[in-house]
Amino acid sequence: MSATAVHSLWTTAATAADPISKIDAPKIEYGQLSPTLIVIGAAVIGILIEALVPRRSRYYAQMFVSAVALVAAFAAVVALAVGGYGTTKAGIAAMGAIAVDGPALFLQGTILLTSLVALFTFAERRLDPQAHGNRVDSFAAQAASVPGSESEQKAVKAGFTTTEVFPLLLFAVAGMLVFPAANDLLTLFVALEVFSLPLYLLCALARRKRLMSQESAVKYFLLGAFASAFTLFGIALLYGYAGSMSYGTIAQVVDGTVQNVTPALADTMGNDALLLVGSALIVMGLLFKVGAVPFHMWTPDVYQGAPTPVTGFMAAATKVAAFGALLRILYVVLPGLRWDWRPVMWAVAIVTMLAGAIVAITQTDIKRLLAYSSIAHAGFILAGVIATTPDGISSVLFYLAAYSFVTIGAFAVVTLVRDAGGEATHLSKWAGLGRRSPLVAAVFAVFLLAFAGIPLTSGFSGKFAVFKAAAEGGAVPLVVVGVISSAIAAFFYIRVIVLMFFSEPRPEGPTVAVPSPLTMTAIGVGVAVTVVLGVAPQYFLDLAGQAGVFVR
Repeated sequence: MSATAVHSLWTTAATAADPISKIDAPKIEYGQLSPTLIVIGAAVIGILIEALVPRRSRYYAQMFVSAVALVAAFAAVVALAVGGYGTTKAGIAAMGAIAVDGPALFLQGTILLTSLVALFTFAERRLDPQAHGNRVDSFAAQAASVPGSESEQKAVKAGFTTTEVFPLLLFAVAGMLVFPAANDLLTLFVALEVFSLPLYLLCALARRKRLMSQESAVKYFLLGAFASAFTLFGIALLYGYAGSMSYGTIAQVVDGTVQNVTPALADTMGNDALLLVGSALIVMGLLFKVGAVPFHMWTPDVYQGAPTPVTGFMAAATKVAAFGALLRILYVVLPGLRWDWRPVMWAVAIVTMLAGAIVAITQTDIKRLLAYSSIAHAGFILAGVIATTPDGISSVLFYLAAYSFVTIGAFAVVTLVRDAGGEATHLSKWAGLGRRSPLVAAVFAVFLLAFAGIPLTSGFSGKFAVFKAAAEGGAVPLVVVGVISSAIAAFFYIRVIVLMFFSEPRPEGPTVAVPSPLTMTAIGVGVAVTVVLGVAPQYFLDLAGQAGVFVR
């Protein structure tokens, strides 16, 4: 048969069965997706800046574009919230792929504000001494060159800087904005990869200690790839169980309230193994991102090896995004499996709180100590997740907002304490810091007290809200373990404060660099949020309460 005849048969059959004109254009609510679209647009502009703008002007152009984008995206989130999209107009956008509701907008606003503060630490260029007359930042002069090689020395001499960190930051933020708002499993996975890949790169870009930085990036990449594979496998199993990627449809299949049950769906619906294993694998991938035990092994090494501004950004923003996604999976997709996942989460939360607090006591490096501290905090936040009440959701939202600013502020202070080899992160070098530089030590002490949950700091308000929600949700033994873990954690935070203020400074001890207004702003915002959320938390608790309802 000739090709023409085959073609005419094909077109005739197609027309008879289903006219081509029936394909509908996708309906996208651009206004509701504007925060994410602004950030992605700015990231693309950042790539064009790298390609087209002369090298000496790139830093200022990138800094300007990134800051404007994050502020504009935050304004868009506020506009959506004021327009009622967090409450009465909450709904599903982008053909069912993205939820625009209270938790999504609250978490997106938190991510954008913390990213803006983190951006200031990325742009800091006054801490290191000038190299060949050029100001340098925390990032490698030329990322592609081998550490210690001739090409790296030439790049340093020529005053090169890796300004690509700014578009990488924006791409990571864009993925994080979609992650807690994803309303189907495919969108969830794409968002996971979009924010993970830039973070793997950023971890490898430290100017000092290049080999340790690259090692941390490889560890993060390999373990992250495993976690992504588990998540993807879990998505496949859940799709096999429910025949859909949509959160709402999967929830209906789990509850047994789904309409139009086909024979194929009836067969898989009876197979609980698909549901239980698939759910477990997806939750495992999310617990890896929040750094919960036993998926925490990457955290201390990556936090220690990555450039400190990146560590601060990761510790704050990734936790917010991942806990948002975890809440949505457990509360929207799997509420019908509550009796199955709650006991497992109890065990994870208890082990995470205790392991984070106990192992932190043995640490001698300030960045590793903060890493184990972040693991313990993941356990405290899980206590709120386990509450399975509206108060549980709002307490987790509040805790994430409070914790993220304290974290970025603490890591910003770590960048200031330096010796000849760069940042002096060994705890012994912080002895007597309070006498040498009382203001920096006092600010760091405020952050440590907030981590410890001392009253009149944001940490106390957050822990109180989370533990109260957990207790009302019937998890009183969990609260007892949480209080014990907090007491253990308070020991090593206060030990650092004692070391700074009550030890004799060493003659060869580190100096405290004088930062530019950028890092001062980051630290100032951290202190302000810590104090305001500690002294007058009610407005923000109410805000989190209003934002605590997921759209289904």
